[in-house]
Amino acid sequence: MKTKHIVLLAFTSVCTILFAQQDKVVEATVKVFGNCAECKERIEGALKIDEVKFVKWNKNSKQLKLAYESTITIDSLKQRIASVGHDTEGFTAPDSVYAELPACCLYRESPNTH
Repeated sequence: MKTKHIVLLAFTSVCTILFAQQDKVVEATVKVFGNCAECKERIEGALKIDEVKFVKWNKNSKQLKLAYESTITIDSLKQRIASVGHDTEGFTAPDSVYAELPACCLYRESPNTH
């Protein structure tokens, strides 16, 4: 009987440690600029990393819904999106990367259109 208690105690301890080590999942909604299905692929593709559990961008609302592990930050995810050419709240894509996007994906207003 004592052996069963020790095994149960050891199992409980291991489970407690494993659950304590699990990272929390954070949900967020972020505005990301883009226009089309190709933008959607690029934006969502930039976040295909193990820490991101869910990502979906809506081209009409420009809203990106995501769920990610708390081991990374929302700013690091916004930087990843900006690095592929899409502005987010707080992060602007480099002009050189933006300029390489297909014409259908260009979302910034041209200074000559005012």
